[in-house]
Amino acid sequence: MPKYYQEAAAAGAKLLCFPESFSYVGANLGDSVKIAEPLDGPIMQGYCSLARESQIWLSLGGFQEKASDDSHLRNTHVIVDDTGKIRSKYSKIHLFDVDVPGGMVYKESSFTEAGKDVVAVDSPCGRLGLTVCYDLRFPEMYECLRFHHQAQVLLVPSAFTKITGQAHWEILLRARAIESQCYVIAAAQAGRHNDKRESYGDSLIIDPWGTIVGRLPDKLSTGIAVADINFSYIESVRMKMPIDQQRKPINFWKASSI
Repeated sequence: MPKYYQEAAAAGAKLLCFPESFSYVGANLGDSVKIAEPLDGPIMQGYCSLARESQIWLSLGGFQEKASDDSHLRNTHVIVDDTGKIRSKYSKIHLFDVDVPGGMVYKESSFTEAGKDVVAVDSPCGRLGLTVCYDLRFPEMYECLRFHHQAQVLLVPSAFTKITGQAHWEILLRARAIESQCYVIAAAQAGRHNDKRESYGDSLIIDPWGTIVGRLPDKLSTGIAVADINFSYIESVRMKMPIDQQRKPINFWKASSI
């Protein structure tokens, strides 16, 4: 059994979360499409076997899942239970497309098929809301997971760039935790992958009050951070700040616009 599984099992972990592109980080777009596999392929099934052997649930996202044509993949977040069964999957909805004049050009939509469904699934660690990386910048998705899908824990496997990570990573994660009153678990790619790609790192676990309760010693550290999911604390925060009872439906804002 690999080192991190042993450490997680020794710590009593029930859920082990991996970052975006956990199985492979390509040097170019073609690399990622080329290695994409279906969920019944050898890569994902290997992780299913490890989940079964370690008896730990796994959050695996985003995985390069083969799409409906050979020129695209799906950036898929997969939840595997402790028997090795795939319990749920979510394909990334928000694709990162940017074309800055004289600067960065990146079109995730050129090789990725966008998802359409918001997904939550029950687990021993509570009701999990599934997202991937760039989704973090769209609070309405997390609002949907909390108020329409009753999420208690929001999973955000990511590979933020060094520049955007320094500016926004922790702020966005704490904001999503505070406004949704959920735990947020954000496993992050860290360090330089190749000549073109460097990830910010800084894997975090944040409680529903916005307090960081789990963090690796250094932003570029590899290893595991462990924290308890306290269901009583979730309910306490929500009771003291009852935003679910006082929030306005989307139609209210449409009707009140001048």
